[in-house]
Amino acid sequence: MQPTPDFSAPKLAKTLLRRRREGALATLMENSGAPYCSLVNLASHPDGSPLLLISRLAIHTRNVLADPRVSLMLDERSAGDPLEGARIMLAGRAVPARPDELPLWRRRYLAAHPAAEGYIDFADFSLFKIESSGLHLVAGFGRILDLSPDRYLTDLTGAEALLEVEASAVEHINADHPDTMKLYATQLLGSGEADWRCTGIDPEGLDLQCERATLRLDFPSRVENSAALRDMLKRMADIARKTE
Repeated sequence: MQPTPDFSAPKLAKTLLRRRREGALATLMENSGAPYCSLVNLASHPDGSPLLLISRLAIHTRNVLADPRVSLMLDERSAGDPLEGARIMLAGRAVPARPDELPLWRRRYLAAHPAAEGYIDFADFSLFKIESSGLHLVAGFGRILDLSPDRYLTDLTGAEALLEVEASAVEHINADHPDTMKLYATQLLGSGEADWRCTGIDPEGLDLQCERATLRLDFPSRVENSAALRDMLKRMADIARKTE
């Protein structure tokens, strides 16, 4: 990644956390404490924390249950030399969902990975969230730095009303406004025509996905309830139409 005047480390970190659907998970071997690395699928919590669906039959799950300390690497997967793309290493602890958290985590994960519907309820599978303690970003020459969680996670304080309606809002958007999602993707985010669907909404933006491709639409200001969300979505649509 080449340095640019508008470079923002927190924004880049947030983008990778929201858009990546897979990553390299490092755990500690249960008996020896040796590092063990595996490939995992990911979704994102409304605050941006990675969500994992992992089986107790897998070594990494047994490791996590014995010692929850983990690290996770995400990268841009840019064309050419992969070391020229931005990447982050997230450090923290993998914690299982409490009963009251499970519906939200389950819905967010299935929105990102619809095929998991076929096995998410198997007895050996569980949802985990990585509660991070810090992040190391490498984004090119002179762009290597550490970030604390308050700089890359979304503060959900005061947004309880938005989280309560997120599921119905996503369902409504995908059922009744697919053309608006395409408009956001093509006119605001520079993507090609595709069947883009909304997979999640949080106070800072909206996530779009088509198969494995993902996009992130950042809101110009924070949204905390359904009325503000409706106004913001209309505002963004109006801006997109003016660019056609």
